[in-house]
Amino acid sequence: MQVQNPNPMTQSVPADQCPLCAQPVPAGNRMVGEVLSCDGCSAELEVVGVNPLRLEEAPEVEEDWGE
Repeated sequence: MQVQNPNPMTQSVPADQCPLCAQPVPAGNRMVGEVLSCDGCSAELEVVGVNPLRLEEAPEVEEDWGE
């Protein structure tokens, strides 16, 4: 018996797709740490692996205030 996970954020999508909306993302010549914008949902995605291509939602940039 297989249990389905109802949370779409934890479901697996192919590496060359946005992890949030599954929109295809062109692989191209990417570098780890590069930030891309998804054409489907406008999310900022960070390249966390290149062989194979792995994408994650980019962390929010917080203000430093000189600290």
